[in-house]
Amino acid sequence: MKYRLEWNYKVKSNEKIQCSSEWISGELALQMGEELEGTGKVNDLYFYDENGTSWIIKEMKKLLAEIEEDPHEITVFFDGGFNKETNQAGLGAVIFFKQGKKKYRIRANERVYEMETNNEAEYAAFYYALNILEDLGVHHLSCEFKGDSQGILKQLEGEWPCYEEALNRWLDRIEEKMKLLGLLPKFTVIPRKDNKEADKLATQALEGKEIFAKTLIL
Repeated sequence: MKYRLEWNYKVKSNEKIQCSSEWISGELALQMGEELEGTGKVNDLYFYDENGTSWIIKEMKKLLAEIEEDPHEITVFFDGGFNKETNQAGLGAVIFFKQGKKKYRIRANERVYEMETNNEAEYAAFYYALNILEDLGVHHLSCEFKGDSQGILKQLEGEWPCYEEALNRWLDRIEEKMKLLGLLPKFTVIPRKDNKEADKLATQALEGKEIFAKTLIL
């Protein structure tokens, strides 16, 4: 989650000037807030998150201490593979996140049945990644979702319409899950070459190789 600071700065003429920062990490925002308060020329200092919630500095310290051990700074790569002869799909997800001062990566896949198209497999892969986030206890955070399926990401952004009933049902499920988790999503379309790990996991799922691995990144 990113945060923005807003404060009033008192100049020599006693006039107050309203100021604000860019969107920055919680740790940097708190450091900046403490340094601003240390000048003795700042009042009405507030921290705002991307959902519009505000905190004073004391509340911000408590918030960051509470979320320190929860997963945060989350990036999700997803991909779906489809076998039209068997109507099976392979779902692949790679999730990077921080927990405490450490950074982790989860690699996971799953094979599912009764899929109709490759597009449906892509939606199922996205939903599969959301289920992993839910199991991790992720909630009310910003998350970046990266994939090479431009269609699903543009439709989730609301930029492109979706005319297929089956895919609209997946869209509804995905949006409902993100609302339940309170996620603030960012959708990024990437080249297929940059999504190789999720693609490989999807292929391995179709081959019957189930994987779920959590790795500490040194």
